[in-house]
Amino acid sequence: MMQCNSKQKQKGFTLIELVVVIAILAILAAFALPRFAQLSEQAHQSSIRATAGALAAGVALTKTQWVSNGFTTAQIDVQGFGNGNVDVSDDGWPTSVASDDTSPVMTPAKCQEVWLGVLQSNAPTVSGANPEYVTTVSGGDCIFTYQLDGQNSTIGYDADTGEITTTIN
Repeated sequence: MMQCNSKQKQKGFTLIELVVVIAILAILAAFALPRFAQLSEQAHQSSIRATAGALAAGVALTKTQWVSNGFTTAQIDVQGFGNGNVDVSDDGWPTSVASDDTSPVMTPAKCQEVWLGVLQSNAPTVSGANPEYVTTVSGGDCIFTYQLDGQNSTIGYDADTGEITTTIN
């Protein structure tokens, strides 16, 4: 005769164990998802700040090369910086590249030229399909509006003073 042993080996998880594991995972997800969303926002902000810093450095280097070359007036194609094709105003600040225009009165096209000429390789896109920045002019200054996060953060460039401003939203 077979004896029935009341202690049989368990061959799986009980429903209660599964519910507890799912509840723990849900609680962890509730805390982790907002943190990951915040990290994404911080990454966008860091990208904007880094781009603004690179633009400021490029503008300053252009003026430095203009001074090093001994110029005191507007110049077309300042030699010694980048590809030697950046045009500068009477004060030595970049104003265009392909336009050969040394006037500090900026247009969106001239702003894009300065952006690409000063930042050179690996510059964030400012034209074409789905650009990273959209170029406009406000009060005579170039305004580059960051598009990837939808927050309308901007980098501004004043061709009269060489000043770079950053607005993070």
